[in-house]
Amino acid sequence: MFMDGKEDGEVEKKAQDILEETDMTMVEYKTPLDSFIGGWIIDRKICEDLIKFFEKNKKRQIEGKVGGTVTQRVDHKMKKSTEIHMYGADSVFDAYNEQLQICLEKYMKRYPEIPNRYASFHATIEGYNIQKYGPNDGFYDWHCERDNGESKRCLVFMTYLNDVNDGGTEFKYQKIKTDAKCGLTLIWPTDFTHIHRGVITDETKYILTGWYNYV
Repeated sequence: MFMDGKEDGEVEKKAQDILEETDMTMVEYKTPLDSFIGGWIIDRKICEDLIKFFEKNKKRQIEGKVGGTVTQRVDHKMKKSTEIHMYGADSVFDAYNEQLQICLEKYMKRYPEIPNRYASFHATIEGYNIQKYGPNDGFYDWHCERDNGESKRCLVFMTYLNDVNDGGTEFKYQKIKTDAKCGLTLIWPTDFTHIHRGVITDETKYILTGWYNYV
């Protein structure tokens, strides 16, 4: 079979070449191996497009909530944010998904004990949260990403969508405080071992976050 005068194999090879080129140019954010926190920096343009998408869709924005599926609630003592929750159907997520997949593959190469079948991401399971934190807003409370019955979560991913001075994430037991650098995508385990909280800043911060689930 031919497509645009080229065989399927040639088209696939070209696509693979593009993927490898993207892979080569993705900068790693250095963290200790025994922290089980991996970080890579994706394309800034993708982050800018996601912020534009967020600001354009005012009617879809809601107050950020805390708690599990059953106990979700607004609690400004724990967390204050504005969010859009969605399942990645919009085309604005296409480029993000491609680079997120590269980050996942790099994480699994760094920690080869993670079987592919246990870290398969399915956007229709829980979807994404784009979150906006205004000045002095944030996730104030120490928390992890697998409590209140979220038993199928394996890994969490989070991307900072803009540069913020001293506005990253603090990991309690790893003694690590990350930078809020545009494009920095972190992946880490969801359990109590990785209790964390946001670093509060007087600047506006945007992030995108979601979870890989056991399947």
